[in-house]
Amino acid sequence: MSRWGMVIDLNRCTACQGCVSACHEENNVPPSTPDLSAMGRSIRWIDMMPVQEGEYPHATMSVLPMMCQHCEHPPCIKVCPVGATFFSEEEGIVGQIYPRCIGCRYCTTACPYTVRQFNWFEPAVPETYLEGTNPDVSRRYKGVVEKCTLCHHRLQKARDQARAEGRDLLPGEYTPACVEVCPTDAMVFGDLEDRESEVSKKSRSKRAYRLLEDLGTEPKVFYLREGNRQ
Repeated sequence: MSRWGMVIDLNRCTACQGCVSACHEENNVPPSTPDLSAMGRSIRWIDMMPVQEGEYPHATMSVLPMMCQHCEHPPCIKVCPVGATFFSEEEGIVGQIYPRCIGCRYCTTACPYTVRQFNWFEPAVPETYLEGTNPDVSRRYKGVVEKCTLCHHRLQKARDQARAEGRDLLPGEYTPACVEVCPTDAMVFGDLEDRESEVSKKSRSKRAYRLLEDLGTEPKVFYLREGNRQ
């Protein structure tokens, strides 16, 4: 049994949004338009969230990459009336079954991190964009909710390859697109259950924290506070 998770070092993150672009390309996230942006209907599985620490006039502002936190106790699953949102006990990943989603948006309301995205319109995908879509990821349609899956399709491919070679999955063989492209190595990914893995060690750092921990959701995305690099 694994518990896949991520640690993001805010000392290293430059908010370049390379992770956002990689996520869009890898997961067939439809491109936005000025009209969609003006209506607040742009879809992003990862976004840059502004964070203020301290009080004026000594407050400091920073941004942190924000995606589905893949909670151990996800509120979104408890409210879904059709089981379109599910929790993988073997992986610790919160997934979404698009054909089962009825668009009630209970999950978007229940999510305390407001990271679930609803398709208000049919995706307007340019012809040139279609040529670069990822065949491993299904394209969503109007009326369903979508979100970060930690590039679960990559895990399936890595596991299939390992099974074909008659061996276990090796560390580093499964990496989400956002982690793979980060130019400053701000994002670290792996199995939190493996006490010797880099992600597990960093999650136990004194600088590590999780968003809205008091809610008891137990997210598997950790952030390292800006400051001392120890």
